[in-house]
Amino acid sequence: MMYRSGFISIIGRPNAGKSTLLNVIVNQKVAITSNKPQTTRNNISGILTREDAQFIFIDTPGIHKPKHELGKTLNKNAYTAIAEADVNFWMVDATQNFGPGDEFILEKIKTSHIPCFLILNKIDLLGKEKLIKVLQEWKERYAFAEIFPISALKKDNIDQLLEVTKGYLNEGPQYFPDDMISDHGEQFQIAEIIREKVLYKTEEEVPHSVAVVIEKKEETDTKIFIQALIVVERTSQKSILIGKQAEMIRKIRLAAQKELKEKFQKRVELELYVRVEKNWRNRSSKLQQLGYLELEEDE
Repeated sequence: MMYRSGFISIIGRPNAGKSTLLNVIVNQKVAITSNKPQTTRNNISGILTREDAQFIFIDTPGIHKPKHELGKTLNKNAYTAIAEADVNFWMVDATQNFGPGDEFILEKIKTSHIPCFLILNKIDLLGKEKLIKVLQEWKERYAFAEIFPISALKKDNIDQLLEVTKGYLNEGPQYFPDDMISDHGEQFQIAEIIREKVLYKTEEEVPHSVAVVIEKKEETDTKIFIQALIVVERTSQKSILIGKQAEMIRKIRLAAQKELKEKFQKRVELELYVRVEKNWRNRSSKLQQLGYLELEEDE
């Protein structure tokens, strides 16, 4: 039996459902989700291992018009994934009109010369006639290798998508162990869970300006102690995050603690601190320190 393996990048505009699809495919939460753009900031790998194949999925940051250095870095990460994948999944919210952001991604795909699947997500929100119309419009834009209407949330058409994708992967090795579902370590996952709770709980002006750093993690057989720092750009954002009588930070802490307890099956004690780092999204040294920018070697 031929064993197939390969890398599939999931690309698209912010909020198309990329992270939801990844979590559904690997049947575990490896990428955080929210209805706010730029939720995903790192190229996150989700790994699905089967008897005859290993799929390595790269969940990329949503491609958008950048307003700061962080945005440029996120886009660069997504472009790298497009260029280096064996197959690209371009995920589109089928309920949204084709716009300049889509045109931009389409041009990137045309120059990549890598098989591209158009994944039309959120079809559960469309009637049959509307779906047929949307499909026809997309077929006329580009000769995609495959077009798949799906609902990531309702898990519609996912098994068929994987079966067809397997046919596009080459014969190759098993890159990761059977039980590994992500290439990101525990500290990254903990920080992302805390950041997700900030996204869910806070006002519109806070989310993009938030980064989370795990400062300390101590573990026994029955308990985990975690100390985490939440970085924001402005004093006003710190006030929102802490809230009146520290009510907001308490809600974030309890929500994160609850999910971490379920994840590790242990009692979790979480301590959160908030610090202002002015304009951190435009400072390369800070982006590097917070894990969004890799160290570039001197030429």
